[in-house]
Amino acid sequence: MKFFIDTANLAQIKEAQDLGVLDGVTTNPSLMAKEGITEHDNIMKHYVDICNIVDGDVSAEVIATDFDGMVKEGEALAELHEQIVVKLPMIKDGIKACKYFSERGIRTNVTLVFSPGQALLAAKAGATYVSPFIGRLDDISTDGLNLIAEIRHIYDNYDFKTQILAASVRHTMHVIDCAKLGADVMTGPLSSIEGLLKHPLTDSGLAQFLEDYKKGN
Repeated sequence: MKFFIDTANLAQIKEAQDLGVLDGVTTNPSLMAKEGITEHDNIMKHYVDICNIVDGDVSAEVIATDFDGMVKEGEALAELHEQIVVKLPMIKDGIKACKYFSERGIRTNVTLVFSPGQALLAAKAGATYVSPFIGRLDDISTDGLNLIAEIRHIYDNYDFKTQILAASVRHTMHVIDCAKLGADVMTGPLSSIEGLLKHPLTDSGLAQFLEDYKKGN
């Protein structure tokens, strides 16, 4: 399972990279705005800065909602750096743009996916990644993890190569559950990854080892 971090914060990205388990980054306009990154040139530079920190894929989202606009923005994003994956919304023109890019060897991430049918369309259009938002489904009393299971089942039926990128991961148990269900990638906050480190028996065991060492030295 690949670990992506969902942020535009360079310090957090570096911290995750230094941990040695980071495989990529996902971003969106909201995350950019949260870090105070505004205006086109600044946003484009920030994507390059992120690519210079991590070794893996960096999803950069288009703002346009029409086919021509998405193609124009997506081509500009892809030219920024070889690690860039063009992030497209799950709408009709987004699927058209996904097909356009896949035929030209430009990798894509179809985002804002909330149903198996949407995921099926993304795979048919040649998406590199599909991003089902499990946390947002949980927010409206719908089982987000069930969506991961349904997509996995469909993709395995037809040997689709599109990778399931579990998005809107909120906490560590989301990570564990997505791994059990066979998601190819998870993306979430740094806390969801660091939470995997924690167990009270690890803490108490280490404390006991150190205490016993002090007694004899």
